[in-house]
Amino acid sequence: MSGTLIMAACPTTPAAATESTRDTTPGRVTESPLRRPLVLVGLMGAGKSSIGRRLAQRLGVAFADADTEIEEAAGRTIPEIFEAFGEEEFRNGERRVIRRLIEGGGPSVLATGGGAFMADDTRALIRERATSLWLKADFETLFERVSKRSNRPLLKTADPKATLRDLMAKRYPVYAEADIVVETRRVPIEETVDKVYHAVLDHFDREATPSP
Repeated sequence: MSGTLIMAACPTTPAAATESTRDTTPGRVTESPLRRPLVLVGLMGAGKSSIGRRLAQRLGVAFADADTEIEEAAGRTIPEIFEAFGEEEFRNGERRVIRRLIEGGGPSVLATGGGAFMADDTRALIRERATSLWLKADFETLFERVSKRSNRPLLKTADPKATLRDLMAKRYPVYAEADIVVETRRVPIEETVDKVYHAVLDHFDREATPSP
């Protein structure tokens, strides 16, 4: 595995990445509390894309998936990128794409890959320009979800369960630096989206309340 991953320039920003329809259900906010991107972090299988897409709709903002943006910019799937260029080159491209999406500015929901938040410079950028939210899930929930899909390059090992446990041990202390932490369970997705939605509202309510 060698070479340099060339990603085509892409003008897409979070505001234009995915058209969002504001949720007008009675009792929900009519104006989004977001003033900058909300970045979802967590391990593979945590539900960042599926929850993020629904959360963006409820908040009335655009949604973008960093992995999808990477694949579109590279013209390859993520497994193909790993196979052709290796993980290090993938991470370099991932950092560039996430920076572009965040610096595009404006309120949005951005789902990131499991390793994105591990990069010091990406984490610093998110801290400065966005709000981070960790979707925290237990081992059983994660493994049940990821075992249903074969497109997880990091789990193509002799013992995927041990690999996943190792990833959790390394990454969870870093994910814990996120601004908002929401524990997810094996429940209907709309129940989780509702939990995350209210956690976001509570976070910004606290931010807006002056300290005594």
